Amino acid sequence: MTGSPASAAGDGALDRFSRTAEIATTDVIRNYSTSFGLATRLLGARHRQHVRNIYAMVRIADEIVDGVAAEAGLDAAAQSDALASYVAETHRSMRTGYSSDLILHAFARTARECGIGEDLTQPFFDSMRADIAADTGFTAYDGDAHARYVYGSAEVVGLMCTRVFLRGTSRTPAEERTIDHGARQLGAAFQNVNFLRDLADDTDRLHRGYLGGGERLTEADRDTWVKTVMQQLDDARRAIPLLPKDSRAAVRSAHALFAALTRRVAKTPVDVLYRRRVRVPDPLKAVLAARAVFVTALERDR
Repeated sequence: MTGSPASAAGDGALDRFSRTAEIATTDVIRNYSTSFGLATRLLGARHRQHVRNIYAMVRIADEIVDGVAAEAGLDAAAQSDALASYVAETHRSMRTGYSSDLILHAFARTARECGIGEDLTQPFFDSMRADIAADTGFTAYDGDAHARYVYGSAEVVGLMCTRVFLRGTSRTPAEERTIDHGARQLGAAFQNVNFLRDLADDTDRLHRGYLGGGERLTEADRDTWVKTVMQQLDDARRAIPLLPKDSRAAVRSAHALFAALTRRVAKTPVDVLYRRRVRVPDPLKAVLAARAVFVTALERDR
């Protein structure tokens, strides 16, 4: 196929493709999450697109196992094949720096620039694969299974983001450990509170029990999980001042949003949680974001 002189010579063709890929990942986060979309807008320019690229990659994988493929008529075996193809293409693109899949092309460029390896992507895909198994019947995640699932589905995503934030910076080994622990705790908190507010959908549509080993939660169970989430958020909060300043407002905003969501869940009767999803109103989200920006502006650079 004949192209323009510039594209025929290869001058700028890859850059144009990569820019198009980043438009695609930005559209994914815009269409799927107002909360994370808002948080990414608070990131410094050098981080913003990388985090959007990460979000888009994990979102597409999540959609494969959470209903899109099933609605398209794929049975569990076909869903497993679709995920396996996605995993293989993700890892191939990370090695080569190119994919014909726009989302994976953008993610691969982020992974290569920021040092994200298969040690983080494979646990994520393992958790996604576990969700396909849940489609064959009701599956309960309890104890070690819950911990493995949360690590793969959420904590490693937090670690991917820290790889973005810390590239080109210098931190002591102790500071890096604190930051990584905070990232994992923040990811775990996000996931656990989402399990609480998605009880209806997870139970009725997806036939999964991420909390309580498959038993219906009691008010006491909810209170125990809320306490766990608040402790995780408290651990994560301690790591925020160690991050580069141009990432703190976004992380602080997301932290405040999920703390507010957790407080709302704590006040919602369990039988209501099994009927509808708890949300944080958009005006409150805006207030929390503005407060995060203000607090961060008063801090020194790192």
